[in-house]
Amino acid sequence: MLAKVFSSAVIGLEGVLVEVEVDIAQGLPSFTIVGLGDTAVQESRERVRAAVRNCGRSFPMKRITVNLAPADLRKAGPAYDLPIAIGLLLASEQVEGDASSAVFIGELGLDGAVRHTDGVLPMVAVARECGVRQVFVPQEDAAEAALIDGLNIVPVRWLYDLAAHLSGEKRLAAYTGMPTTDIAEPEYPVDFREVRGQEHVKRALEVAAAGGHNILMSGSPGAGKTLMARALVSILPPMTLGESIEVTKIYSVAGQLPKETPLIRHRPFCAPHHTTSLAGLVGGGAVRVKPGMISLAHRGVLFLDELPEFGNKLDVLRQPLEDRVVTLSRAVGSITYPASFMLVAAQNPCLCGWHGDPERQCTCTPSAVARYQRRVSGPLLDRIDIFVDVPRVPYEKLNSLRAGEESAAIRQRVVAARQVQMHRFQGTRLLANTDMGPAEVHRDCALDGAGQRLMQAAMRQLDLSARGYHRVLKLARTIADLAGVEQIGAAHLAEALQYRPRRVE
Repeated sequence: MLAKVFSSAVIGLEGVLVEVEVDIAQGLPSFTIVGLGDTAVQESRERVRAAVRNCGRSFPMKRITVNLAPADLRKAGPAYDLPIAIGLLLASEQVEGDASSAVFIGELGLDGAVRHTDGVLPMVAVARECGVRQVFVPQEDAAEAALIDGLNIVPVRWLYDLAAHLSGEKRLAAYTGMPTTDIAEPEYPVDFREVRGQEHVKRALEVAAAGGHNILMSGSPGAGKTLMARALVSILPPMTLGESIEVTKIYSVAGQLPKETPLIRHRPFCAPHHTTSLAGLVGGGAVRVKPGMISLAHRGVLFLDELPEFGNKLDVLRQPLEDRVVTLSRAVGSITYPASFMLVAAQNPCLCGWHGDPERQCTCTPSAVARYQRRVSGPLLDRIDIFVDVPRVPYEKLNSLRAGEESAAIRQRVVAARQVQMHRFQGTRLLANTDMGPAEVHRDCALDGAGQRLMQAAMRQLDLSARGYHRVLKLARTIADLAGVEQIGAAHLAEALQYRPRRVE
């Protein structure tokens, strides 16, 4: 007997419909799974065998062959347990229902429990694209699956219940919870009103948020670099529904979607330690290729503290910072993950951390200071728009009862600047000023006579590369957008130029 049911695979962030064919024939008892399945797929034989028996059904002692089609597509993970078990019950005529118009997703426990599976959101999305209207998913994944409109989502807790449902003995209720698509304002762990002093750094972060620019903060330990980096997400524009689903899909595939949060509403903030491996940073894995930290920071902030300590691993950021995607090439093919993030980095000015501090004496030699600052490659620094020094906060400001400006007020200005940019780039794939290419810079960042003379002098004094020249203009465009003016003035350009780094001699 032959039975066919449908499941889904995840390649990168996209789902692919998989046909599960189960054939039961006469012969010596055996259980074979073909179709380029990984170790987790091969191990499903034992999980399915025990789950079928423990749910009150009999496991056929015959020659069983399971084919996962298309056969040239690699399958990974335990999501095929449920469709294999259902196909087995259909082929052995222990279930007589029609399962040809549904998709089954889920891992099985030995007792027949249907467990959580990573990547449910893209799996369910491809089911709708292929015309399937009913999807059976683990009970705890039903809220996530319900984010895809137009589908009948049926949560399943036990294999026994699903077999009874397909046989008509017992009806499983469809998921009736309302999908959480209302993007409410999240609670931020850090507000800028808690930051004392550092007004010029707050201004730099506001400019960075308004245009999506990358920023590097340099200062002595304890000056507040990490605190302000964590507060940055509180002034970024709220995510749209499309962005939230996009980020949720990444976290679902990576297996990091919180159980109580089927839809991520806040912009991600990822802060990998400098000991993080290359695979952890950009993605990869020996068994299953999963998104790395730079993809988990998509539409949010990637914070790299102690930037020089990352060493040569920083070079892998150069391509994602330009292309907004990261491509992982393997012998079996290439996988592309989105990686559109704001890079926020922090570093000490030297190895001991006190170079230039007015209170403590630096113990590093001048050559050691220069060597430490040159640990970060020039091509990567050239992809950073804003460089700002973070000085020690004086006692008077730390002890002051006067709170700083609230993040909500700063966010209003940032949102207004982003709306100007959305109107400017309407009909294109650009979202913020940092995404502009040379054509957009030439069109939207024109300078007046005073600005051209200032820029010409800056090119000589700062030794700007072509990329640096465009980045200054894009930064000046953002500052003008914050000011609510169309023409970039000399004052906007001057502020943009003060955020450029000074060369280390």
